[in-house]
Amino acid sequence: MVVSGPGSEFVLVDVAERVPGAGEVRITVEACGVCHSDAMITGGHLPGVRFPATAGHEIAGRIDAVGAGVSGWQVGDRVAVGWYGGSCGRCDACRSGDGVHCAQSLIPGVSYAGGFADSVVVPAVALAAIPDELTAVEAAPLACAGVTVFNALRRSVARAGDTVAVLGLGGLGHLGVQFAARMGFRTVAVARGVEKAKLARDLGAEVYIDSTAEDVAAGLMALGGAKVVLATVTDAAAMSAAFEGVGRRGELVVVGVSAEPLAVSPLQLIHSGRRVVGHASGVAVDTQDALRFAAQTGVRPWVEEVGLEQAGVAMGRMMSGQARFRVVLTTGNQMGN
Repeated sequence: MVVSGPGSEFVLVDVAERVPGAGEVRITVEACGVCHSDAMITGGHLPGVRFPATAGHEIAGRIDAVGAGVSGWQVGDRVAVGWYGGSCGRCDACRSGDGVHCAQSLIPGVSYAGGFADSVVVPAVALAAIPDELTAVEAAPLACAGVTVFNALRRSVARAGDTVAVLGLGGLGHLGVQFAARMGFRTVAVARGVEKAKLARDLGAEVYIDSTAEDVAAGLMALGGAKVVLATVTDAAAMSAAFEGVGRRGELVVVGVSAEPLAVSPLQLIHSGRRVVGHASGVAVDTQDALRFAAQTGVRPWVEEVGLEQAGVAMGRMMSGQARFRVVLTTGNQMGN
């Protein structure tokens, strides 16, 4: 499924199947999640996008061909690829295990054709193994949305028993609540509307705060303050409003993308030694860790399955906020675990 230019409609086309080069593998795509960042790609808002473009960076499937020089992977292996689609391996970021911030990092859908297709060729360094307990449809959103919140939480200052608040119950937030609860945090879900209270508790939250009915920061401070507020929303004002609910030496960890500035003063930062941290997804081994943890603990994305040829419909549901909670494109290639 390709778009010919920024904002154009998705069109189903036939293209020649690529042979993987050195250091690459070809994946038969079984499922590919639809992410908000895909709209940035198809809209031409990210540097490096070349049209016609094939988006998709929540890829799950099986290796069907292996290029020269690839070791450790073989035809038939179940694999996932997320936002991290490869890196140079030589720079300081890569050498310190922080390849997601490599200046030459590769992104499926931007650096090469993504997963809205029957097959995709990717660098082997981008691969994460899918545990048998997860289906391809379950694994796909975990390769981006899942690893983002999982990695943000495990690299935060919070430790088991601490209070962690997840701001938002959407595509990222519904996974954030599940991961937080299973990591042993006292989990608080923050969202709009009393009707989401049951959903929050079904996902594993111990406490629910309705941001339309009470002051979020005051509610968190009444609980002793949050060690971490995981901001999964794209509303900078909502993030700013929650910051006063961060407790002593706690963090506002931002994973929701917004171009709007945060309204946080130096006084707020200095008081109680609080800080604001931005977090990207992670490299392939982080994705593999997230998949393994989800398989072991029962974390699962709530998904809507849509056929590959309905990519435009899927994008529309995601952008409208109607999806509960991730939309996943499926091909005719599913083979079971």
